[in-house]
Amino acid sequence: MRKSVLLFVLLLVLPGCSTWHSTKKYVKQSWETTKDYIDPPPEIDTDSYQFTNPNQEKLAKLMTPVDGPLSSLIRFVEDKDSKPDENWQKLLVTRFPWVHRVFVTDGNGEILFQQPGIPIKKFSEPLEFWGVWREISMATVVDYADLGAELYIGRPYFENIDFKGLIGVGFDPRSLLNLAPHPEELLFIHPGGGVWSLGEVDERGILDLPWDEILREHVQGQVKVGDKYYTWLVKYIGEEYYIYATESVDPKADGDSGWWLF
Repeated sequence: MRKSVLLFVLLLVLPGCSTWHSTKKYVKQSWETTKDYIDPPPEIDTDSYQFTNPNQEKLAKLMTPVDGPLSSLIRFVEDKDSKPDENWQKLLVTRFPWVHRVFVTDGNGEILFQQPGIPIKKFSEPLEFWGVWREISMATVVDYADLGAELYIGRPYFENIDFKGLIGVGFDPRSLLNLAPHPEELLFIHPGGGVWSLGEVDERGILDLPWDEILREHVQGQVKVGDKYYTWLVKYIGEEYYIYATESVDPKADGDSGWWLF
């Protein structure tokens, strides 16, 4: 009798398990079908990202590997509004090995600590970062030293609501240009100041262009210097502007094509 009861219980359990697995499979299939309908898997349409203007395509391919790390550095520094320690500085130079100098000052501009401890390049003159009280946007200064011009980005840091000092990061943009697939073809321009390039360019001719007038209405375009045409795109760091440029592939190409801004 005990054996018959045991057999009866097993027969009740086993069909139940079979029914549960079958139902579970059905629900899973139904959910996956519904999920694909309301939340379809992403598909990348590579044709949508093709340039019709060869000048814009060339500049985009050159500047993307450069502007990505530069933008990451800007975000890294912008996110720090309190006094950084030496570990923060070490992390910065590890993540951005093309950075030459990191320093932290007090409210009077005296350097409290820096990486490296003994800089390779000295300031050609004291750096002056101008700002407005409680303004925390990034500022830039270019130091035109004998060993090569360096771009410094800086932001204030605070304790509670009190200004306590400045965070500064310096690098030679020519080191950054090396990240481009063809570094010698990419220019980084400081209008009114200088041109960073690993190739031969007419620096004076580029700087003599009326950039202030051009940038009042345009953020990209094409300019002519001597017998060469350059396709360019503006890069804002805080409220300051810099220019990415490269020699145009086809000066007659349609300049109205869409731009992806990086």
